Amino acid sequence: MKRIYLDNNATTQILPEILDYVQPLFKDCFGNPSSIHQEGREARILFDEAREHVAEMIHAHEDEIVFTSCGTEGANHALKGVAYAKHTKGNHIITTQIEHPCVLNTCNYLQSHGFDITFLPVDSCGLIEPDDVKKAIKPGTILISVMYANNETGNLLPVEEIGGIAREHGILFHSDMVQALGKIDIHMERLPVDIATFSGHKVYAPKGVGALFVRRGIEMDNLIHGGHQEQGRRAGTENIIGIVAFGKACEIIKNELTVETKRIESLRQRLLDGILKRIDHVRLNGHPTLRLPNTLNLSFEYVEAESLLTALDIHGIAVSSGSACASGSSEPSHVLLSMGLAPEVCQSAIRFSLGRINTEEDIDYVISVIPDIVKRLRALSPLCKP
Repeated sequence: MKRIYLDNNATTQILPEILDYVQPLFKDCFGNPSSIHQEGREARILFDEAREHVAEMIHAHEDEIVFTSCGTEGANHALKGVAYAKHTKGNHIITTQIEHPCVLNTCNYLQSHGFDITFLPVDSCGLIEPDDVKKAIKPGTILISVMYANNETGNLLPVEEIGGIAREHGILFHSDMVQALGKIDIHMERLPVDIATFSGHKVYAPKGVGALFVRRGIEMDNLIHGGHQEQGRRAGTENIIGIVAFGKACEIIKNELTVETKRIESLRQRLLDGILKRIDHVRLNGHPTLRLPNTLNLSFEYVEAESLLTALDIHGIAVSSGSACASGSSEPSHVLLSMGLAPEVCQSAIRFSLGRINTEEDIDYVISVIPDIVKRLRALSPLCKP
């Protein structure tokens, strides 16, 4: 049975061309890029090229890119780094209720250590009102952190407007852009964002590599201490193979972004139309238009998401019920709850997230099998009226 993978917001497959590019490097590129001998210089050349590709992908300067191990490390570095660097000027941080756990739990940690955190609510579509950010600002506000794209609904948040508010008040602004990278054009030269986090495995690179954008002139404490790597911002010998793969992924995706975005958005719409045409009592969660081109979050009334996930998996279809970082939790999605959805609606929600490997044939297969699965599960549900 062919497997159809529709969980690209959780992670992506390494592109074959990236795999072919990096495999020889495990043998040939073993030098430490901080060393001055030939092996070190060879590694440094590839390392610098990767940084250039990542910077070009987001329209940033190369010296504004700090390589990390993942988006979670980047978020911790951004939030804790600003909090402890600015604590003499204030201790108030503004974020939202729908952030990824790496931001929410870091804020919870900072709150337990004396920082004042405001978790702003969202509307029924899952969007935040920029004016609510402005109203939440206090004399001691030192940081605002709002994600660019939500990992569960795919919503695009008004980062440009919020960043403008932050600059107007002289407050640093961080944005989790992990889900946005590779799906929409990110232009850091234009966006009023001071710090942003990215992750390689969301864009067809291996796990274990990410990047932190730190605009020139921004001061923040380090999260990891040791050597002087990454311009003294992030100690530790660099993951050269992962970084090179990340750079190659950015190079490939940037060159094909416009075409791929349109193709994937068309597939997403094909999937939505096909499901809504064949199945009643299905709710689209999130904003209908202000969203990533690849993400679809649907609640199937009278169906438990876990049962639907299992049934789809048996039919060779891989999807999820939300954030992979919340896997194993029986609690309803904090994102959907924040939107005001009833717990039973949240627990019937499935996230489809498409990627470069998906085809029309994949989508048509999903559309062909999911109606019967939903019908069977509803027949077993005591909540479903005949």
